[in-house]
Amino acid sequence: MRRMTQTARVPRPRQALAEPAPPSEPATGIPDVVRRRLSPLALDPYAWPAALFVTLLAGLLRLNNLASPPGKMFDETYYATDAHWLWEKGFEWNEKENTTGYVVHPPLGKWIIGLGEQIFGYNELGWRISAAVFGTLSVLMLTRIAMRMFGSVILGCAAGLLMAFDGMHFVLSRVAMLDIFLMFFVLAAFGALVLDRDQRRARWLRFVAAGGDPTAKGRRSRPPGEVPWWRLAAAVLFGCALAVKWSALAFAPVLVLLVLWWEVGARRSAGVRRPIRDTILDETGWVLAGLPLTAGVYLASWAGWLSTDGGYARHWLRDSGQDETPFLGALRNLAQYHELAYGSHQAITEAHSYQSVGEWAPIQWLLLGRPVLFYRSDAPLCGADKCNADVLLLGTPLLWWAFLPALLAAIWFGIARRDWRAGAVLAMTAAALVPWFFFPARTMFYFYALPAEPFLILAVVFVLGAAMTPPPGRPPNPDRQLYGAVMAGTFVLLVAVVFAYYHPLYTGGSLPYEDWSRRILLGNLWI
Repeated sequence: MRRMTQTARVPRPRQALAEPAPPSEPATGIPDVVRRRLSPLALDPYAWPAALFVTLLAGLLRLNNLASPPGKMFDETYYATDAHWLWEKGFEWNEKENTTGYVVHPPLGKWIIGLGEQIFGYNELGWRISAAVFGTLSVLMLTRIAMRMFGSVILGCAAGLLMAFDGMHFVLSRVAMLDIFLMFFVLAAFGALVLDRDQRRARWLRFVAAGGDPTAKGRRSRPPGEVPWWRLAAAVLFGCALAVKWSALAFAPVLVLLVLWWEVGARRSAGVRRPIRDTILDETGWVLAGLPLTAGVYLASWAGWLSTDGGYARHWLRDSGQDETPFLGALRNLAQYHELAYGSHQAITEAHSYQSVGEWAPIQWLLLGRPVLFYRSDAPLCGADKCNADVLLLGTPLLWWAFLPALLAAIWFGIARRDWRAGAVLAMTAAALVPWFFFPARTMFYFYALPAEPFLILAVVFVLGAAMTPPPGRPPNPDRQLYGAVMAGTFVLLVAVVFAYYHPLYTGGSLPYEDWSRRILLGNLWI
């Protein structure tokens, strides 16, 4: 009776977009509010086939004519070349000067690019195929993550389709640059934590269903110990993101915060008396256990540099007249390399014709203020006297211009409905964009916004879902659901139409000058 009194004080559940699935074990005697709060959202049995269909569509778009345009576009000059030499020598090499190459980004993204070169050859298809594969798989991940978060196949497919039809994601999935891999691993780490959230809440549900008493004292008040495998997987995936670009560091505090916040929520839903204190005591160890995993993955990405003798600063201690022990000396040399690379990052202030504007760069990204031209040819291949063939890194305008209103609406709905999904999406978006406000002097580019893109799409989908469902405490409204579904479908369809209209600018298709100029809506800002 005392346990029933305590758990009855749990706040009423927030409304979901789908009914909770029944627990895998009998839940007799569990208050309905506890069962609903801890049960995962149910998904239609066709969720996987629907997600795979969206992924197939994205893959066909990205793989079609992948080797065109010919040659190395924009920063492929660096990354495709570095990837080739990593696999040849174990470290980057400057062939023109016949000396060791000095680079400022970790190696993992280049290892992945080089894998495609090893399979398909040192050519356009070889150095672009890895980006296309990872870009396609990221569409599958986002679709499944959205289905998990919103309990809706429709909203999950909407998220996947919006990513599939985004020009920025599309272009960066067809070019040998690092950003698609950074975004992939950040999104994967987030997805692993969403699975961890479901796993940990199911753990508490099983505990209560078996007669456990969350209000008791000591070990009797919590489930038996269980390894949080998805949480540890997130640490590994975050290590991969860090091994692609250091900018992944901005996500570390947010990912840790999500782990603790969601664990507190699970315990509060189960009726634990002191959820915050118990979470800190019980989960800090598991959070810290992720540190060596992240560090180990990051260090492993430098295996080529560590196992060979020719990498830049590989024998800095020896060359500067200091003692160099076999293992610790190599790590000290690597630390010196990192110091030099950090200094180089700080010194990137040279003006570039396609750079974003200073301290307001993240806002400019959302407004499509300065896209990046990757390729241009004015060869008359379109049948007109004057033709343009571009590969322009430009997000699908209708989608990107919806992001700012969606963020504002997500804040409103998130506060009004106390919805954990809004908080998670907004926190990850902030991690991707806010740090760049603190480096106004650094030369920045629009593609730095790619890690934010999946979470911006989730913000749009969250708002579409909120439009389909009434506030908590009100009965379902079939008409509202229908109108909301039509609105969501119409928006996705319009984004697809706009993407198709801009497709020639994403792929280097030759257009008559008049047709090309009609697509350049913001004039000189886009060229």
